[in-house]
Amino acid sequence: MAGEGTPVVLVHGLGGAAVNFADLAPLLAQKHRVLVLDLPGHGGTEPLPALDGLGDLADHVAATAEREGMLPAAVVGYSMGGVVALRLAVSRPGAVSALALVAPAGIVSQTRRAHIWLTVLAALRPAGLVALVRGAIARRPNLRLPVFGYWGAQDPRVLSPRSVLGFLQAQREHTDVRGAATALLRDDPRPDLDRVTCPSLLVWGARDHLIPLADGFEYARRLRCRIRVVPAAGHLVVGEYPAETAALLEEFFASVEEPVPS
Repeated sequence: MAGEGTPVVLVHGLGGAAVNFADLAPLLAQKHRVLVLDLPGHGGTEPLPALDGLGDLADHVAATAEREGMLPAAVVGYSMGGVVALRLAVSRPGAVSALALVAPAGIVSQTRRAHIWLTVLAALRPAGLVALVRGAIARRPNLRLPVFGYWGAQDPRVLSPRSVLGFLQAQREHTDVRGAATALLRDDPRPDLDRVTCPSLLVWGARDHLIPLADGFEYARRLRCRIRVVPAAGHLVVGEYPAETAALLEEFFASVEEPVPS
């Protein structure tokens, strides 16, 4: 946790960790009190005794934020973390003052292709092997292409060394990625999107090959909110273009905080 100002909670995605926001969090902390946490089973944290759905992860986020005196807060959910943030906004509307979803999963996760892909990755965890050479990947931009190319970053060479380490260093510490993957595959957020009552925003990379921009328009239609697109970004938009992502989030937060004219 760092910074001062209105509270912001950052929620990472499947197989991620708090360090995924290595470049984004410091930018937001210039104006906000920022809480970045590891979800259960990720980044060395203990898994939950039982994980019935992503709502259980949302309860964990709420309990942690409440313990730190952070609620109500603007909640930023990235990838699977977007669905977790959504579950929190629906179950505890008084705890979420604003909801920003950055390339959220949930819709494409319901496809057969995603089911196979997530099941295999959760079982094999290839990123854990890649993490053994994360230092070399961080130092040499060309080594990032086979690791982050196509699926993650439109141009992996623009990732900063700190961001590369942030995406890789926690991979060998995860304790239960499979449980979260199973919960994600069971969670279709679309029926509950009209239950979100707080101001909302979507941020998406135009070149996202993992979670297509078409999902973003579906989210925006059902949430009745704006979608802001970062033209050259892929799925790892929080690491590829942290300054641009932070600027979009700050613009949204400012609009939420502005007093309503009488």
